[in-house]
Amino acid sequence: MRKVDPEKYEAQMRKILDAARFCFARKGFHQTTTAAICAQAGMSPGNLFHYFSGKQAIIAAIVDAEGSETAAYFARILQADDLYAELLSFMDVVLQLAADQSYASLALETSAEAMRDTDIGARVSRNDTGMRAALEALLASAMTRGQIDATLPPSDVATWIAALIDGIFSRVAIDPAFRPAKQGKTMRLLLARILRPDAAQSSA
Repeated sequence: MRKVDPEKYEAQMRKILDAARFCFARKGFHQTTTAAICAQAGMSPGNLFHYFSGKQAIIAAIVDAEGSETAAYFARILQADDLYAELLSFMDVVLQLAADQSYASLALETSAEAMRDTDIGARVSRNDTGMRAALEALLASAMTRGQIDATLPPSDVATWIAALIDGIFSRVAIDPAFRPAKQGKTMRLLLARILRPDAAQSSA
């Protein structure tokens, strides 16, 4: 039996997923064929099916990768001293991603697919639960350190921040005039007034 090179295998997987992201962002999940993904990746269908059983498996892998990347991001920032600053930086990243047309299109397509496909829906829900739990942990720790208003319930605040993130991507979809990259200052002010009202008032 031929030995599999783990690095080469991972590189091929990433190549397929990157090609699929590009195709899905342009045409959506259901209008994209595996042939189109193969063409974008520069490989034969037989090669692609060596790594994924089909298009749904590719979609699932993209969703899982997003969850893993988010978990790794929060694991890193939770080690920081100023967690409020890290929260603001995270929201800046969200605005940057929402400003990326390809990423925003793929995110909205994934949300729609989650409503149609129970497996994808479960994976998206797992990612959401993980992100909210990480946000809650960050907020609770920041409150303990006196960086955020300690009278707020961390779980509820995490849910509202998640809702804000969802709203940013929905606004991109329905409002062509909305420019996420230009909303950083206003977003930071709103978060300060909610999470650190005393500091927001003193800096006004």
